[in-house]
Amino acid sequence: MTQQRQLKALIRLRMDKTGEAYMVARRHVLNSRPGSKYVLRGGVHPESAACANTFANRGIDDPSTGEPIGEAMVVGIGGGLGAGYILWEFKDGDRRAVTTGFRNQWQYPDRWCAKTCERLGVRVEIHETTGPQKAADRLDRALDEGIPVIAFVSAGDLSYWHLPPDESGWWGYPIVVYAKEGDHYLVDDRNRGTLSISGEALAAARGRIPTYKHRLVIADPAATELDTDTFSTAVRQGIAEQIEHLSAASQSFSIPAFAKWAKMLTSTTNAKAWPRVFADGRGLLGALVSTYEGIDPIGILGGNLRGLYAEFLDRAGDVLQHDMSSAADAYRSAASAWDRVAEVCLDVPEVSAVVDADRARRAAVGRGDAGQGDAADAARRSKRTLQDESLALEPDAMATLFGRMAGALNEAVTAEKAALDTLRETAG
Repeated sequence: MTQQRQLKALIRLRMDKTGEAYMVARRHVLNSRPGSKYVLRGGVHPESAACANTFANRGIDDPSTGEPIGEAMVVGIGGGLGAGYILWEFKDGDRRAVTTGFRNQWQYPDRWCAKTCERLGVRVEIHETTGPQKAADRLDRALDEGIPVIAFVSAGDLSYWHLPPDESGWWGYPIVVYAKEGDHYLVDDRNRGTLSISGEALAAARGRIPTYKHRLVIADPAATELDTDTFSTAVRQGIAEQIEHLSAASQSFSIPAFAKWAKMLTSTTNAKAWPRVFADGRGLLGALVSTYEGIDPIGILGGNLRGLYAEFLDRAGDVLQHDMSSAADAYRSAASAWDRVAEVCLDVPEVSAVVDADRARRAAVGRGDAGQGDAADAARRSKRTLQDESLALEPDAMATLFGRMAGALNEAVTAEKAALDTLRETAG
C-alpha cells in the first residue's frame, strides 16, 4: 500500500467516526502525527530538500503515482535552474570566498519557497519578526499544531556543523524543524539519522543573519491534495520560467554571469580579476574550496543541481506525456562540464585535503547525532588545513591554474547554452 493510500484509509476511518468533511479529517490526521513519525528522506540542496521533505511528510504526493514528490521535481516546479557568481573579499582575516548560484531565484530563497508552494496549491505563511521571543513562540506553536516548519538559519551557527567561530553568520539557508523534545529540537538538514540541536543554539542560528528576521516558512498542505491538472500545470510553468530566466542577458543572474566569471580568471585589468585579487596567494585556498563546494554537493549548500534537473525532466516527460529525454541528456552533459570545473580545483593538494575533510563532515552530519563525533573530528581536520589560507604558488603555476579553470568554465557555459537550446526546442 502506498503512503497516500495509507493516509486516505486513516482519513476515511476518522470521517466514519466523527462525521467530519474529508479535508477537515485530513488535517486532523496529519496534525496528530507525532514527531517520531516524521520520515527523514535526506536530500541534496537545502531549499528544494526542505520543501520536498515537508511535502512528503504532509501527504502531498504525485497524483499519478501516489508517491511523494521528489526533490528533483521540486527543483523543476520551482522554476528550475539559475546562474550566479560573486567573489567576496573580507577584510577581517583577509579571507576570500566564492558564492555560486545554481537555482532559480538563488538570491531570494524565501520567495522561491513561497512560489513553489503556491504553484502546487499549498497554503504558505512567511513569518518574520525582529523579536527572539516572538520567533520562538511562533515556531513552538506550529510544532504544537503538528506542522513541521522551514526555518532560515546561519549554517555557521548550527552546532552540528562544527564550523569555526569566524564563520558565524555565514552560509544562510533553510532547514526543517519538525519536533521539540525537552529543550532540544529535531531538525531535518538532509540527514537520515535523528539530528537534534539545543533550543539556545537554534535560536542563535535563526537570529544571526539580521535580514532573515528569524524567518519561518510555514507550509500547511494538510488541506491540499494535488490533482493531475494542477500538477501538470505546475510542471509546465516551472519549465517555462527556467527558459525565460536563463535566456536573459543578465551578467548577475543568468548564464552570462558564468561567462563573466571565466573572464575574471584571466583578466589583469579588472579590480575583481583573480590574478589581481590573489596575486600574493592570500585567501586563494578558501576561494578554491568554496568554488569546489559550491559546484559539488559535498558542500553545505548542495552543488550545481544540473543532475537533479535532468531527473526532473525525465519525470516531466511522463507527467506531460512528451519526450523530454534529449533535454535531460543535455543537462547531464552540463553537470559533467561543471564537474570538470570542480576537478581543476582538486589539482591543488591543499584544496583536496580540505575537501576530503568536508566530505567526511557532510557524511557524518547525515548520520545525525550518531555521527557527531566524526563530524567534529572532520571539522578539526578541515580547520587545521585552512588555518593558513595563503597558497604559495609561483606566478606561472597560478596563471596555469586560472587558465585551466577559465577553459573548463567556458566549456560549462557552452554546455549550459546547448542544454537551454535543447530544452527550448523540446518544450516547444
